[in-house]
Amino acid sequence: MGDEDLAARLAQGAGRLLLALRETSCLEGRALGAVADQVANAFILTALRQWRPDDCILSEESPDDPERLSHLRLWIIDPLDGTREYVEGRSDWAVHVALAVQGKPAAGAVAVPALDRLYRSDRVEARIGSRPRPLMLVSRTRAPAGAEAIAAAIGADVAPMGSAGAKAMAVVAGDADLYVHAGGQHEWDNCAPAAVAIGAGLHASRIDGTPLLYNGPDTMVPDLIIGRPDLAARAIAFLQSQSAI
Repeated sequence: MGDEDLAARLAQGAGRLLLALRETSCLEGRALGAVADQVANAFILTALRQWRPDDCILSEESPDDPERLSHLRLWIIDPLDGTREYVEGRSDWAVHVALAVQGKPAAGAVAVPALDRLYRSDRVEARIGSRPRPLMLVSRTRAPAGAEAIAAAIGADVAPMGSAGAKAMAVVAGDADLYVHAGGQHEWDNCAPAAVAIGAGLHASRIDGTPLLYNGPDTMVPDLIIGRPDLAARAIAFLQSQSAI
């Protein structure tokens, strides 16, 4: 089984488990979120250890193993991205499974289970919506301070959404045109979305235009931008002009 096939099967399988748990469990609130995180994490990690025993794994829900820094191949996992949205019964949550090779997002899959959508880096093509104005997505809880200024500069409307994976895949699907985040994330928040976006022909980078790199000693990723190449270039140019003032 190839890396893309494995990533897709794991993301989809974990998503189905999470849907079943939410629909049939007597748990709710934080208890539901805690169990969901652990169930999805256990499923993905167990399968990876069976199918890729020589690779290292970085997961939001597991202790970080410094040994990963000496490995060229690293699976980067967010078993439930958007726990708050999941618990609230919303659809904007996702499962992220990605493989970084030498620090670059080489393969990935993002499942948006509540919408019955699966996106994989090797079988995806970005769509362009037919809106009169571009739509820029930002975090529901941590929208970047300059979001309105960026939107004004590129002539876009702004809308909040939950999970990073849900926002990035909305751009891939053509439901939005740009996703900007500057509130800090971890590698597991955006490696799989970046892999899929790049595979779809979209732009994915830091907001200063530099590449997104993974398997660093610090898992923090301060910011990112994913979207249509033309809009991403305009947003990056605007941000660079502001930093130069």
